[in-house]
Amino acid sequence: MRFEGKVFKTGKYWAIEVPILGVHTQGHTKREAFEMIADAIESLVNKKEFKIQVFPSKGEYFEIQANNNAILIAFLLKRQRIKNGLSQKEVAKLLGAKSNNTYARYEQGNSVPSIEKFSDLIAAVSNNSDFVLSKSRIN
Repeated sequence: MRFEGKVFKTGKYWAIEVPILGVHTQGHTKREAFEMIADAIESLVNKKEFKIQVFPSKGEYFEIQANNNAILIAFLLKRQRIKNGLSQKEVAKLLGAKSNNTYARYEQGNSVPSIEKFSDLIAAVSNNSDFVLSKSRIN
């Protein structure tokens, strides 16, 4: 699983972002910006074994991939939940779960959701917003 990002020159710096994760940073060079976005995501996740790999492309487009999809999905769910001002209890209720732990295990990275469950989870934490899956643009 990969998420897309955007890198662009702004003044003396290269700004870089992975919009779906809500992570932004910058670097003096494009290469440094790629290193900074990986470091920013790894630092926010704060799990020693978790690593991000950046796949640059031509132009502003790039992709990131994690060595552990469960942790990356957990990070995405938590970022979206917090961005939308929801508690874990509220998300569990939106999902129709009887226990808060049902949702929490996904946000903690203890369970990897099926694609159907992932769609339900994203809808719950993102105020029913849709996310578009697309084929990688990197060959």
